[in-house]
Amino acid sequence: MEEMDRRILSLLAADGRISFTDIGRATGLSTSAAQQRVRRLEQRGVITGYSARIDPAALGRLLTAFVAVQPFDAGQPDDTPERLQHIPEIVSCYSVAGDANYLLMVQCETPADLERLLAEIRAAGRVSTHTTLVLSIPFADRPVL
Repeated sequence: MEEMDRRILSLLAADGRISFTDIGRATGLSTSAAQQRVRRLEQRGVITGYSARIDPAALGRLLTAFVAVQPFDAGQPDDTPERLQHIPEIVSCYSVAGDANYLLMVQCETPADLERLLAEIRAAGRVSTHTTLVLSIPFADRPVL
């Protein structure tokens, strides 16, 4: 990947709403050249979308936890994500290697809500859980560049 594309990706990662004019100013490209480069990055699948970053605490979701899950019966079908996708407090689901089959990132309001959520995950997923509560997030979602 060209250094110019990396610079553009870095700018977009910092501000997904940056204008093509501002990208051009920051990189020395014309507005149309910046737009063409961004479009090519989108067409190649390097840029897969744009989204808003939402503070979960502003929505009352003060607790974040990682929940490692593994099926009670290793012989059961591996459909855990499908069985859990309806639960809105599950923000992310990662298939992992190691002791667990999946690692879930969950966000909820109170310890009581987390306890209820864990019971729901166990029942719906037919899994056992191991939970790690997040105390703080020094950094997250750093762009891959």
